[in-house]
Amino acid sequence: MANVTEKQYDAQSIQVLKGLEAVRKRPGMYIGSTSENGLHHLVYEVVDNSIDEALAGFCDAIGVTVHKDNSITVTDNGRGIPVDLHPTEKLPGVELALTVLHAGGKFDKSTYKVSGGLHGVGVSVVNALSERLEVVVDRGGKRHHMAFVRGRTTKPLSVLGPAKATGTTVRFKPDPEIFTVLEYNYSTLADRLRQLAFLNAGVRITLTDERVDPARVEAFLYKGGLVEFVSWLNRNKKPLHPKPVAFRAVKDDVEVDCALQYEDGYNENTFTFVNNINTHEGGTHLTGFKAALTRTINEAAKASNALKKADFTLSGEDAREGLTCVLHVKVREPQFEGQTKTKLGNSEVEGIVRQVVNERLGNFLEEQPAVTRAIVEKAVSAARAREAARKARELVRKKSGLESGVLPGKLADCSLSDPALCEIYIVEGDSAGGSAKQGRDRSFQAILPIKGKILNVERARIDKILGNDEIRAIITAIGAGVRDDFKLEDARYHKIILMTDADVDGAHIRTLLLTFFFRQMQELIEAGYIYIAQPPLFRVAKGKEEYYAYSEPERDEYAKRLGNGDGKGQVHVQRYKGLGEMNPDQLWRTTMDPATRTVLRVTMEDAVEASALFEKLMGDEVEPRREFIEQNARYVSNLDV
Repeated sequence: MANVTEKQYDAQSIQVLKGLEAVRKRPGMYIGSTSENGLHHLVYEVVDNSIDEALAGFCDAIGVTVHKDNSITVTDNGRGIPVDLHPTEKLPGVELALTVLHAGGKFDKSTYKVSGGLHGVGVSVVNALSERLEVVVDRGGKRHHMAFVRGRTTKPLSVLGPAKATGTTVRFKPDPEIFTVLEYNYSTLADRLRQLAFLNAGVRITLTDERVDPARVEAFLYKGGLVEFVSWLNRNKKPLHPKPVAFRAVKDDVEVDCALQYEDGYNENTFTFVNNINTHEGGTHLTGFKAALTRTINEAAKASNALKKADFTLSGEDAREGLTCVLHVKVREPQFEGQTKTKLGNSEVEGIVRQVVNERLGNFLEEQPAVTRAIVEKAVSAARAREAARKARELVRKKSGLESGVLPGKLADCSLSDPALCEIYIVEGDSAGGSAKQGRDRSFQAILPIKGKILNVERARIDKILGNDEIRAIITAIGAGVRDDFKLEDARYHKIILMTDADVDGAHIRTLLLTFFFRQMQELIEAGYIYIAQPPLFRVAKGKEEYYAYSEPERDEYAKRLGNGDGKGQVHVQRYKGLGEMNPDQLWRTTMDPATRTVLRVTMEDAVEASALFEKLMGDEVEPRREFIEQNARYVSNLDV
């Protein structure tokens, strides 16, 4: 029976958030988070408006400035946001765009045929989440100005004077009441703006950072568009043919723009975009591309008699080995789905992309026999390696996660079977593995010790990868397969924690493991299943009192605290170089107990930049790696001497 004193639930109980109040109440719904990602998303929302002007053919210059106080100015030479009164809302167009959700020219397809902006909420959200925002619009020969504080208009639209050109300038400062991080990362901004410049050939995007003296200025302008994008991606590799293959076509209002190039490595790097949005989860455009590429390469191989003596056809993996490709489609009404709403769902796009790639790539291969020969030989070589790896692959495939006979012998599995509750520690060395096995909670924690440095998969083909004992044990334990066979739903653990020693060798092993997961099981990273354990660096003890320190300043603070105690006894400081130096109970308390441990989740902000970094650090070319070390050596904080 209902409690009669319970608060009445009627119409007046329903809260109505007016204007932009909803955005400030639940900012994560609109920009994803209030941390670093959300902070940078504000810039992207404003820049997307300028890019839409460029897509419509009215803008070729965009500027982004980070000021000393971490406020941002975005300028463009587009048409300028409309300033005339809206016929029904009776407000200037610029005020509507900045104060009303879902108000803007993107919804009128006669204004913008295609537009970016992932969430479709636009610059009004930026206004709502800014401590202050000002907009200057040059339009109709006049310079107009408005100002806002936390989404509310404080200075109505006014004319400052004459204007010689057209364009929009927006300056905003993120609200410290909303954001937990307020400092912009230059590299994060530069990476995104560089991508936009590649995707929009001929548009100059300038990034200025006034927080350093002198100000840092970088301009991105790529008249070659996707061709330059692919060349940039392959700058540290050895291409099989000198120039990327490029083609563009428009069919049924869908524009397909593609550039690709093969190199002598073994990994595939295909990046897809829709209306400038990075669709890292793929979708119908990627499905269409893969089907067409496999068919076209197979036809080229048959025409050249490359498969005459072979008893196999080329698989999709064979056709894509060593491929670097950027596919950009422009769709009037994109439908996004998937875990992060970055997977294209428009069914009609698959057939359009497939037809365009079949036709254009097929024509190119017919006209360029030397390039065709190099690509086909690469694919046939990959197919032979795949056949050699077939038995190894079958060994690591699991029909079910509970098939005891298939699990590696050195795996100490957990007793629970629900993957969402289970975690596996991949531990460096038998000694540390022994401590971890004794210290763990057997119900939900599994332990897999590995010996030393695993194979660098950046320089290895799939047959060699699957022939490596340590890698095979990892694949078998996780149970989800690799590459095209990978199925996230088959993963036996939803937390895969890398636990290596806190020294240079441990860092190297961790990097090798991350390279493996990025190249062979990238979906695990995208799902947020990969973590890095944070074992302590020091133990500071005096008598029965002890502390664990994760940095040198923390160590010194604990030593000082114990040293200023009762004056009895000596303070002992122990530097842990190996996990095996810790007793099982110490390892549990510091690194494995969910109530007290710290683990870092591995995330991937940008697959393009992540791929480039792995190639630089783990690839065959030495010079880029040397340059990276020279540029970043001064940032090293923990180096074993």
